[in-house]
Amino acid sequence: MPGKPSNLEQFWQELKRRRVIHVITVYASAAFVIIELVGNLAEPLNLPSRLPTIVVIVLAIGFPLAIILSWLYDLTSEGVERTKPLNEIKDGERSTVPNAWKIATYVSFVVIIGLVVFNVMGRGNQIRPGDIQSLLILPPKNYTGDDQLDIFISGMHSALIIDIGRISEINVISKTTSDVYKDVDMTISQIAAERGVDVLLEPAVFCMGDSICIGLNMITRDEKQIWFAEYSEPKSNILNLNNRITKQIADEVKITLTLDQERLLAESRTADPDALDAYFKGLFYYEQTGKENIEMAREYFELAIEIDPDWAPPYAGLQRVWGALTFFGYIPQNIGHPEMYKYFQKTLELDPNSANSHFIKAQISAWHEWDWETAEREYLRSLELNPNDALCRMFYAHLLMILHRSDEAVYQAQLGLELDPLRPLVLGLYGVVMTSERDYQSAIEHCEKALSIDPDNKFAPGPLAYAYRFSGDTLKWYEIWKKGLWRTDDEYFASLDSIFHEHGYQGVIEERIRVNEEVYKNGGHISFRDQAERYCAVGKYDKAVDYLEKACERNDGMMAYTSTDVIYYPELKYNPRYIALLKKMNLPLPEE
Repeated sequence: MPGKPSNLEQFWQELKRRRVIHVITVYASAAFVIIELVGNLAEPLNLPSRLPTIVVIVLAIGFPLAIILSWLYDLTSEGVERTKPLNEIKDGERSTVPNAWKIATYVSFVVIIGLVVFNVMGRGNQIRPGDIQSLLILPPKNYTGDDQLDIFISGMHSALIIDIGRISEINVISKTTSDVYKDVDMTISQIAAERGVDVLLEPAVFCMGDSICIGLNMITRDEKQIWFAEYSEPKSNILNLNNRITKQIADEVKITLTLDQERLLAESRTADPDALDAYFKGLFYYEQTGKENIEMAREYFELAIEIDPDWAPPYAGLQRVWGALTFFGYIPQNIGHPEMYKYFQKTLELDPNSANSHFIKAQISAWHEWDWETAEREYLRSLELNPNDALCRMFYAHLLMILHRSDEAVYQAQLGLELDPLRPLVLGLYGVVMTSERDYQSAIEHCEKALSIDPDNKFAPGPLAYAYRFSGDTLKWYEIWKKGLWRTDDEYFASLDSIFHEHGYQGVIEERIRVNEEVYKNGGHISFRDQAERYCAVGKYDKAVDYLEKACERNDGMMAYTSTDVIYYPELKYNPRYIALLKKMNLPLPEE
């Protein structure tokens, strides 16, 4: 004798009796068909880009309503009737499923299976939303026959990377890394594998005069073409063309632009052709290393402003120029920062949506004004406008490191490194974050990579020397540190070598303290912060704080790093004057 059905079995039988299972099957099939139709017809019929999303939301809301209604009511030959509860059914009555329901259910099963097979097998080569997450734009090929146009074309390349980089849903590799693949003997798949990107964009320039003729070819990492287009545009319209290209790429890789992104890409951006020529040349030289190239960039940006004083991008370029001259120590901060601020204000006046201006404002707020709240707000706004700015992400990581938000700092630093993994400055800045995290081996690896790319790089040796010092390898520290000394006479180096071999690291530091005290006594300029660090290294902590206070009075931008663990915290974290200095700068206090 069969046992009494379980509660689960009874519930299942009730679902079938009330046609709920049939309704679920038919609804799912119909919804699947509707979603497919809207998705396939949205582009050719130029329907709103958000329509597929709206349809999915409406169908999702309707699903539980359909289930509830199917439980309460039944569709019969006599119309819609309330479904009788089980206890109201008389003996002998039998609930039968109408043939129409059976047929609809079977057809629905077939439709669902067919659509699943079609999506899995029939669309294996089609791009779906989320498939493409990273893009590398190769250096454009110059088919004009005029090599003198290479500098202008390189500037076009920079501008295209910046403009496409405004799409937050895709990582766009920065120009420094992209330039490595100019004229290399590598296949598309090899480049994609080396950089870990999903697609590559191959630009080519065919003519350049009053008009520019360019072609764009987008290829997947397995060398399948996604999209190809050719354009012929007036030279003055090249930035508007970049907007159109950006929107087209978003369409091709199935990215739904936000309303803000659509608004920015709809803005008209034209420029005087001669100003554009000077601006692109300025971008080219800015991407190079060394003071001479930065000065050349400044000259071209100033020329662009002279030609078209109401055009914002050259002012934004000058912000970066003065920032770079100050950052690398080519000019003092009291000269560089006012120039940065002047061009920051002018750029925002002409273009409130300039990501570059918000970046410069963040730099000034953090390293000059020590206004951490404003700095973070400006970094975030800059990244909102251009989420693929590797340098902005890396400096934001430094701000987070300074504020003791370690996990966030590492995350932002890794994002910046992914976007521009072959830029020496990015590698050096990443090394600083790794040193702060006490991952000295990673810091050494990335700083040495920076120097292998550019042996004359001015930034990477500093963090590399720190990493070796804190890792305990004072010999390597000494070799790197000595190369950075301004004084180069053989006699002095010989005396330093003798001191290092006899007294080691401590002896060299004491010698540098003596030399710098002598320079300062005679009216010369020294870095108060560096002198504080030396006194801290030899255990003279009161003298160290003396010089930290002097550096604070001088408004030394590097004082922003005073709160980081590696240099000062282990020795000074209980020093009341040091604590007072941190409070004065609104920096995090040492953790107990």
